[in-house]
Amino acid sequence: MLRASVSPSPRTTTLSEKEDDVPVYTPMPWSLKEIRASIPAQYFERDTMRSLAYVSRDVLMAAGLVKFTAFADAYLQSSSAQVTLSVAGAELARWGLWAAYWWFQGLIFTGAWILGHECGHGAFSPYKRVNDTVGFILHSFLLTPYYSWKISHHSHHLHHASMEKDEVYIPATRNDLGIPKEAKHSIDFEHYFGDTAIYTLFVLIIRQAISFPLYLLFNISGQASYPKFTNHFSPNSVIFTKGQRNAVIMSDIGMLATIMALRWAGSTFGSVNVVMYYVVPWVASNHWLVLVTYLHHTDPEVPHYRGKEWNFVRGAASTVDRPFLGWQGRFFLHDISHYHVVHHFFPKMPFYHGREATQHLKAFLGPYYVSCDKPVFKALWDNYSRCKFVEDEGEILFYKDKQGRAVRRPQVAS
Repeated sequence: MLRASVSPSPRTTTLSEKEDDVPVYTPMPWSLKEIRASIPAQYFERDTMRSLAYVSRDVLMAAGLVKFTAFADAYLQSSSAQVTLSVAGAELARWGLWAAYWWFQGLIFTGAWILGHECGHGAFSPYKRVNDTVGFILHSFLLTPYYSWKISHHSHHLHHASMEKDEVYIPATRNDLGIPKEAKHSIDFEHYFGDTAIYTLFVLIIRQAISFPLYLLFNISGQASYPKFTNHFSPNSVIFTKGQRNAVIMSDIGMLATIMALRWAGSTFGSVNVVMYYVVPWVASNHWLVLVTYLHHTDPEVPHYRGKEWNFVRGAASTVDRPFLGWQGRFFLHDISHYHVVHHFFPKMPFYHGREATQHLKAFLGPYYVSCDKPVFKALWDNYSRCKFVEDEGEILFYKDKQGRAVRRPQVAS
């Protein structure tokens, strides 16, 4: 099949302030039908029992980790542990235990959330009732409004990389940031992006911890065209249609049930225990979700589109596969980051077929397939620094960095 021309990977390209010096990008020409035909049919098959086995595994791991940590914590506070390890040694070991608990339970919570995400796409099971029952329970437990988020996330997949219609991670434009157009004199970009490294680190930490709840509550990082007070909890929100009202209310009920359960647990076992066993891992899971989704969709190499240049296939390709946390990302996070590109093309494909399907997709797409094996926290820092804004004009857009430089530019029609 004839392939459209595309520039070499800009990961080896030196950034330049001169736009003519960066590689030219030509959007892919294929239809979804052509791309789907390149992947064997068996990788689209959903197995309910296999999916339920993953849920059971995650639930058992979470419960087992709670039980083990409670036992070990009690021992490390005992007089025998203090005699064996010394008082300071026992206390140090105790906080090491809790750090390990928060790390791994945060990953397990994230994995459970990802299985709920599979349900929302219909990738968990061929049966809608199974998908919605399991997804509702998992997401409600993790304080995510299942149906409400399912609706907006479906819209995100339908319109990914569209400047006008995507739901989240829409790039800021030059005008949004108040940066003037290029003129005869050079622009002092340092004036607009002159944040210190310490301030940047502070912003990243706050964003990683709470930006997902802020998105649900206040549409932070969501579609800027939505009116003020847009959120995922009001049935009257612009995100939803009148026919989705009851689904939104049901999502709110699930959230309220979890909050009431946490209040009961606090009064029964103590608020400190609720914080230690649930709240901290929940915050950690929010961090992983934000990190994963940000790095999926934010990269100087992938384009965003306006108007007629956007279509579903081009939007689906505007995401990045990353070997997130190595074996831990594969085991605990169910390959959500390792094989995310194929997920955007075919959201109903089960995650456990992602590896094999990606090999076929990668072979078909060639240089249009984007992956990055940079260590995840370095990728976060680099992309936060390099993906600052896009231009106000044009239908194919690439992020520019703090000096107004891009690594790709669209092909200009002759």
